[in-house]
Amino acid sequence: MPQKTKAPPPAADPAKAKGGKPSALPAQAKPQKRASGKAAAPLPAAVRRAKPAPVVVPTEPKPAPRRRAVANAAAAAHGRTLAAWSHAEIVEAFTRFEAADPEPKGELEHSDPFTLLVAVVLSAQATDAGVNKATRGLFAAAATPAAMAALGEEEIARHIRTLGLFKGKAKNVAELSRLLIARHGGQVPRDREALEALPGVGRKTANVVLNIAFGEPTIAVDTHLFRVANRTGLAPGATPLAVEEGLEARIPDRFKLHAHHWLILHGRYICKARQPECRRCLIADLCRWPEKII
Repeated sequence: MPQKTKAPPPAADPAKAKGGKPSALPAQAKPQKRASGKAAAPLPAAVRRAKPAPVVVPTEPKPAPRRRAVANAAAAAHGRTLAAWSHAEIVEAFTRFEAADPEPKGELEHSDPFTLLVAVVLSAQATDAGVNKATRGLFAAAATPAAMAALGEEEIARHIRTLGLFKGKAKNVAELSRLLIARHGGQVPRDREALEALPGVGRKTANVVLNIAFGEPTIAVDTHLFRVANRTGLAPGATPLAVEEGLEARIPDRFKLHAHHWLILHGRYICKARQPECRRCLIADLCRWPEKII
């Protein structure tokens, strides 16, 4: 008779051989059960690695880095090494400016002293073009102190949100509008001290309003004028006030009404911070800046 072949004994379980219970399946090998009893499909690796997108909270736009500050500091340092221009040189320079542009105008759009005041307050750390873009809608909605105060801080901020520091500026505009009504009958005062008492109004802003709105021969020293006065040696000064006082003392009265416009526009378009266009400069032969390129 043929002999029966015995089946090989089952492999011994290591845990059982040691007297333990049969080992469980590895955790990763256990199928996950859904509520229905079916195994859940594993998530793709890309999904498992994905992190939740960060929550972006809108913030007030910050002013762009001011490269002009470096150029202005260099100009002020240079200005300290120079002797002031002679009276004849100053007369010659402003005679040339007058011949080239007899009636210079500021570039901020406005219709009266109030809209001018608001535009100048908004122009801090902003370009005139950017301010004009924002104020067209703002002034269409509110062009008087009463209308601006009624519009309110939040709505003002909505109109000027493209400008740097717009929240603080909106607060100032709303409050100065209220104070113009409370203190000045809704009129912009023709007085430096009263102007500077308004929120957001400093000496430069007051000078601009007094000059453009009321025809006062004031000199508003902005970043461009400060650079020109120091680079050229026209009126060197370590601070805007020092430059203003130097120009006030030296510029002949007949040029004072338009003096700050000529100098601001010259600094904005010709004597620029990074690349001054000396070949186009009306006063290049009088200028004492050692790095000018003729």
